Amino acid sequence: MTTLTLVRGDITGESADAIVNAANSSLLGGGGVDGAIHRRGGPAILEDCRKLRASLPHSRLRSSGGTPIGKGLSTGRAVATTAGNLHARWVIHTVGPVFSPSEDRSGLLASCYRESLRVADELGARTVAFPAISTGVYRWPMRDAARIAVATVRAAETDVEEIRFVLFDEDAYAAFAAEVG
Repeated sequence: MTTLTLVRGDITGESADAIVNAANSSLLGGGGVDGAIHRRGGPAILEDCRKLRASLPHSRLRSSGGTPIGKGLSTGRAVATTAGNLHARWVIHTVGPVFSPSEDRSGLLASCYRESLRVADELGARTVAFPAISTGVYRWPMRDAARIAVATVRAAETDVEEIRFVLFDEDAYAAFAAEVG
């Protein structure tokens, strides 16, 4: 049986088998959780990400003019790298969807959690720390994101023993606490 735990804090300080990164599709670092994980984890994560990126098929990464610019990880998918200097064995990178009020992308958000747990199972991870995926610059409303995240991990068939939601501020913690019950 999987235990759900809530922590208010910085995911880069967590000790777990796997830490989930709310990555962008380039896998080359960015802002928010992604930037923090790359900074604290060190260059080994970026090196692994570059190797992974080179092995991915061309995707939807395009310039503002629509020209293909390279390879990337598709929204809702997940891959793993070393955790570098983090207190974990692996970082599982997943690309969350950008919120849209006119298009239901909740299936893609749920896929981030399912795919991350699938990768965790393949790795043999027993503890996994998740951020609130897509709630930063991708603007997913926190209450809805919490509902999707908690329902998805509760329904997942996984060998992970502890799923930890590491929430950066009090509003995020309150939204997830309301869902966990």
